[in-house]
Amino acid sequence: MNESDFSKDTTFGVIGICGANCNLVARILKDRGFDVIGTDMASANDCRFKKSLEGYDIEVFYESHPEEFFEKADYIIPPISLPKTAKVFDIIQEKNIPVLEVSDIIDIFKVNKPVFGITGTNGKTTTTTLLKKIAYDNNIVPVEHNLEKMQGNAEYIPILQSRLNGDVGILEVGTFGVPGTIERIVGNSQLSSGLITNITPDHLNDLGSFMEYAHVKAEFIKGLNGKQLIVNGQDPTIMGLLRELNFAGEVITFGVDEMPVDVSSKECVCGKTVDVKEIISGSGYYLCECGLTTPQLDYIATNIDLKNRSFELHTPDEKLEVKMLLDGIHNVYNVSGVIIAAHEFLKLPYDKILESIATFGGVSGRMEKVATIGEKDVVVDFAHNPAGVETVLREFKKLYGDITTVITISSESGAKGDLEIFDNVLEFSKYVVPASSASQKIASDKISEHPELKEKIILNHVDDFVKKGTLGATFDEVREGINQALKLDCNKVIAIGEAATKFKKCVDNL
Repeated sequence: MNESDFSKDTTFGVIGICGANCNLVARILKDRGFDVIGTDMASANDCRFKKSLEGYDIEVFYESHPEEFFEKADYIIPPISLPKTAKVFDIIQEKNIPVLEVSDIIDIFKVNKPVFGITGTNGKTTTTTLLKKIAYDNNIVPVEHNLEKMQGNAEYIPILQSRLNGDVGILEVGTFGVPGTIERIVGNSQLSSGLITNITPDHLNDLGSFMEYAHVKAEFIKGLNGKQLIVNGQDPTIMGLLRELNFAGEVITFGVDEMPVDVSSKECVCGKTVDVKEIISGSGYYLCECGLTTPQLDYIATNIDLKNRSFELHTPDEKLEVKMLLDGIHNVYNVSGVIIAAHEFLKLPYDKILESIATFGGVSGRMEKVATIGEKDVVVDFAHNPAGVETVLREFKKLYGDITTVITISSESGAKGDLEIFDNVLEFSKYVVPASSASQKIASDKISEHPELKEKIILNHVDDFVKKGTLGATFDEVREGINQALKLDCNKVIAIGEAATKFKKCVDNL
C-alpha cells in the first residue's frame, strides 16, 4: 500500500491521540492533506501533548471513544500499547473498519526530505540543538516533534518526526542500550548522513560490557554504510568500529589539538586494552597493539582559549576563527562537529555558520547557571554517566577552581556506574554533597572506610528514594543538597544529574 492509494477525502481516526506516537501520526497525516479525527480516554485538561495539536484543525473526542468517532473514520490507527483484547477492537471489528498500525504509517508514508542523525554517549542534545539553530537562522526549517518535556531521541519518535513537515530532518538518535533500536531509527528515518560525538561506557547494566554497548552504537555506522559520516577521530572506539565494519562511505574526522589531562585505559575493538592520553573522557591520542591509532584529522581545533571562549578551526580549505558562548573543551568538540555538519549537510558557508554559533547560549540544563545566592553561583548540568560527569567537572574546575558538587544521579549502569560517578566527583571537587540515595550510600561507606573524608563529604542522612532511570533524587532532596552546598566555603556550586536539572527551580526558595 502506498500514500497515493488514499484519496484526499479519506478520514483517519487516531486512538490515543494524547500519547506521543499517535499524536505524531495524527500530525503526519494532517500534514499530508488528509482529514484526521482523534480520541483519547484522557480529559482535555489532562491530554499531555494537546498543545502540539494546536493549528492542526483535528477534531478530538476526549474521555471516551464515541459512536460518532467510528462512524466518521475510514481507517482506525490504534496506539502500539493498546492490547488487542481491548473492547475498542470489538467495535472496530463490528463496524468492519480497516486498521492501520503505527508501523504501517511508517511503511506507507515515506520520508520526503534530507535527514541528518546525531548519536553518541555525550553531547548529542547540545550538538542537535545548535545545528537546528543554525538551520533556523538561515531560513531552513527542521522538523520538530513539539512533544513538550519529551526528549524524544529513541524508539518511534525520531522515525515519526522525520515524516512531519519541514525542509530537513535533524534527529537526535538515542538508545537505552537495547540492540536494534538505532538500526530501526536509522533505517526508518532514512538518514542521508550523520555525526557521532563519542562512545564511552554507559548503560552497561543492561548489556554487561562496554563492547556490547559500543556495538549497539555501531548500528549507526552500519545504517549509514556508503553514505557520509562525521566522527570524533580522537575516540578509538569510533575509529575501531569503522575499521571493524569496513565502512565504505565518506568519513570526515574532527578533534582538538590540546595537551592531554590524563591517561586512561579503554577496551579496543580488537579485544586488547588501549591507553588513551585523554583530552576529554575517552578521547585523545591513542595507539593500540593492533595498529589502531589517532588519524590525521580533517578538521582540527587549535589555539583554544577557554576563558575567552574562542578557538581556531583548521578545515581542509581554510582556518576559521570561532567565537562561542559555551564553556569547556567538550563544547569545542561539539561545536567543531556542528560546523562540519552545517557546512556538509545544510550546505551553508562558514561565515553564516559562525554567526549562529556566536549567539548560541547553550541547552537548558547543560552547564546552566540558575542562580547567584549571596556571592555563590549555582549551576546545574544533566551529566548522568561517569564519562559525562568527569568531562563536565574537569572543565568546571579548570574554569573556576574550587567547586562544591551536589550529586543527584542514579546511574543507568547500576552500582558500578554510581561508584565511578562518585569517584569522579571526589577527584574534582573540594566538597561533595550527596543528594541522591545512591550517592549517599556510597558516601556512608567511604566515610566508614576513610573517616578523614568526613570533612570533604557532607553527609547528613541516607534517603530511601527509589530511582526512576537516572532520576536519583526528589525535589526536596535536590533543594536540601544545594542548601547544604551554599553553606560551604566555595563560590561555585554545581548540581549534576537529571534531578538537578528537572528540579532546578528549587533554588527560587533559597
